Amino acid sequence: MTHVHDLLGIGLGPFNLGLACLADPLDDLDAVFLDGADGFSWHPGMLLPDATMQVPFLADLVTLADPTSRFSYLAFLKDVGRIYPFYVRESFYPLRREYDDYCRWAADRLGSVRWGEQVVAVEHDGESYVVRSATGRTWRARHLVLGTGTAPRLPFEVEGPALHSADYLARRDDLLASRSITVVGSGQSAAEVYADLLAEQERHGFELGWVTRSPRFFPLEYTKLTLEMTSPEWSAYFQALPAPRRAEVQSGQAALSKGISAGTVDAIFDELYRRSATGGVDTTLLTATEVTAARWDGSAYTLDLRHTEQDTTGRLRTESLVLATGYAPRVPDFLDPVRDRLRWDDRGRLLAGATFAVDHADAEVFVQNAEEHTHGFVAPDLGMGAMRSSVILAQVLGREPYPVEKRIAFQEWGIPDRLRHPVAR
Repeated sequence: MTHVHDLLGIGLGPFNLGLACLADPLDDLDAVFLDGADGFSWHPGMLLPDATMQVPFLADLVTLADPTSRFSYLAFLKDVGRIYPFYVRESFYPLRREYDDYCRWAADRLGSVRWGEQVVAVEHDGESYVVRSATGRTWRARHLVLGTGTAPRLPFEVEGPALHSADYLARRDDLLASRSITVVGSGQSAAEVYADLLAEQERHGFELGWVTRSPRFFPLEYTKLTLEMTSPEWSAYFQALPAPRRAEVQSGQAALSKGISAGTVDAIFDELYRRSATGGVDTTLLTATEVTAARWDGSAYTLDLRHTEQDTTGRLRTESLVLATGYAPRVPDFLDPVRDRLRWDDRGRLLAGATFAVDHADAEVFVQNAEEHTHGFVAPDLGMGAMRSSVILAQVLGREPYPVEKRIAFQEWGIPDRLRHPVAR
């Protein structure tokens, strides 16, 4: 009979990698993690030389669950001889390339990781889950953790050579040869792509545009009381709201997770200002403008535009198009054989409970970063990864190997019981 693992993780992005690191020292847990790639790689298309993380180094794979872990970011820096330069730099925010290197360093030190194993089917044999990979290998496990990530989101149909920002660096040289380039999007990726192209514009001579549906190029809201929302109690508060109200709350929270780092916004303005003082700027910046269609005629795109506030329309012609339009959760096809064991909402999304379980027993199949609609904007936040892994491990083991904080915020969400009183109407 095939060996039965306690836990099997599918997909190795930062969240399941963090889970693997936290599982590694636990003697009473038998865990294995599968991924179809040859090794770890985190958003390689956006590893620009100067790009920094939007979260501090404490939001690494393990520290907020176990500050003593051998897989911490500081342990990585010490191991590669960079802890003193990082100290002298006096910034909590690692370069994105450094974070990618750190994750690869951690993955290389794990005996539980199996690269090159693309999962193609998950079944249940009445006792445990049976996981099959494209190599023909089979694993069995009592618990699954899905960390298969998100897929590039395209808000409209696009033909021709347009690219998503996920592939930006791979296609950058081709873009620089264009006569005109337009970036579509509103978040950090759009800003970084625009800033990188702006830095090359004078040398290459292309026209450059940036179109965003947002009413402004808004910065990421990063004040301390707002940061308290990246907490277990805010997530619990959000989960308790009715589904329609959750969607309503989410619609007004773009600045909490999808905004641009203030330093990036300021750097773009300063470069535009410098250009304006020496002869002008050949760029177009459009806010509150959505692209409703992108038509390719074999040599260039014609973008149909609609201004969301004026309700006016227009067109923009561009030879190259970069879509920094974000990512969306995806439900893997390999779950089809066990769909009846899982909970779904009326939009076909996995329905996660308080412990991130999505199965009817609320104890067998867990998700990482596929629960934004149930747990709120904190789902993709790297700073919440260690806490979520701690909760999952506690459910699998029946004990808390890493204590899970129940309350960390000074503020309260909702009217607390001590203040509740019916109001006369």
